[in-house]
Amino acid sequence: MKLLENKVAIVTGATRGIGEGIAVKFAEQGAHVAFTYVSDSSAEKAAALEEKLKAAGVKAKAYKSNAGDFAQCEALVNDVLKEFGTVDICVNNAGISKDNLLLRMSPEQWDDVIKVNLNSVFYMTKQVIKPMMKARSGAIINMSSVIGEMGNAGQSSYAASKAGIIGFTKSVAKELGSRNIRCNAIAPGFVETDMTSYLKEGDAGDKYRAGIPLGRFATAEDIANVTLFLASDMGSYVTGQTISVCGGLNI
Repeated sequence: MKLLENKVAIVTGATRGIGEGIAVKFAEQGAHVAFTYVSDSSAEKAAALEEKLKAAGVKAKAYKSNAGDFAQCEALVNDVLKEFGTVDICVNNAGISKDNLLLRMSPEQWDDVIKVNLNSVFYMTKQVIKPMMKARSGAIINMSSVIGEMGNAGQSSYAASKAGIIGFTKSVAKELGSRNIRCNAIAPGFVETDMTSYLKEGDAGDKYRAGIPLGRFATAEDIANVTLFLASDMGSYVTGQTISVCGGLNI
């Protein structure tokens, strides 16, 4: 039997990188997957991913939805419940970065990052816990970052949003543990995605790799494997934790 057989999962921001890796891993392990994308330019990728997931023998559907908008999150979860019947797993993966030194950062840049990275986790979690509480079962996985643990110059907004996710995760775990709903966070380090492609080569890539004890960037599958553990019964006694998947960067 597969680890997520007949479970229903929502994955936000899943048309590339970590989100796509998680959606594929979940489908391979038997989960029916509802996933989101936010821009029209991602529609083609979303359609392709939907077909790829269906090829694994599960139900899958792409939804255009902005995780940083409360009304859209509410509509999304209602639509998923109508289409799939329930929600067993929620992976809050949608996120952005707008890096700038604090002296140069505008209030709009700050607000955009907090809205998409942190507010979205509150919005989605608030919606999915309703069916989970009814079922007295559920797993919520929030994508934080090693930057939320360590901080980084030029990334104060990103670090604040990702650190906020960790505190939120611990609080939700304490609130909902009695209902058998688990809430955990993952803190990736540098991951090989489109967003970090400029960091991998040349002197910059060598500099970043030198600070990683394992000597390499993570792959999306590295992050997906830990997400699978937390979503499945293998992680049934793990809640309120932040698992750093960073190759030892934060030691």
